[in-house]
Amino acid sequence: MRKIIQIRSPQFLRLAALFLVIVLGLVLRRFGYAVDLPFLVVKYGGSALWGAMVYLLVALFVTSSRPAAISVTALFIAISVELFRLYHTPWLDAFRLTMAGALLLGRVFSLWNMLAYAIGIAAACAFDPARRAATHPRG
Repeated sequence: MRKIIQIRSPQFLRLAALFLVIVLGLVLRRFGYAVDLPFLVVKYGGSALWGAMVYLLVALFVTSSRPAAISVTALFIAISVELFRLYHTPWLDAFRLTMAGALLLGRVFSLWNMLAYAIGIAAACAFDPARRAATHPRG
């Protein structure tokens, strides 16, 4: 009987990478300043990890797409979320003040975040297990 998710399947590796990226992002935001990491590393490192997370989430849902198409979709989503920060309503601003709101939507619009997202998405694409499996098929 075949396992539903094989341990070395690209989708399993993407899921494992997703959890690792989320944990790294939370650890960076929680302890980055405490261990004296520079502001730019904590702020934009977290944004790059958020971009990588978006790439991996898209990759988990659109498994048959090529990594380049996944990257473009992830970048579109990330930029849309960043642009959404320009929209303000009382309930949305109240949600943005919560930890979940800050992590998911952010609080302040920044063009630099878009660059960090693109870097994170490019890194996730470069290390995507499905991409590597396609270029190095098993015999």
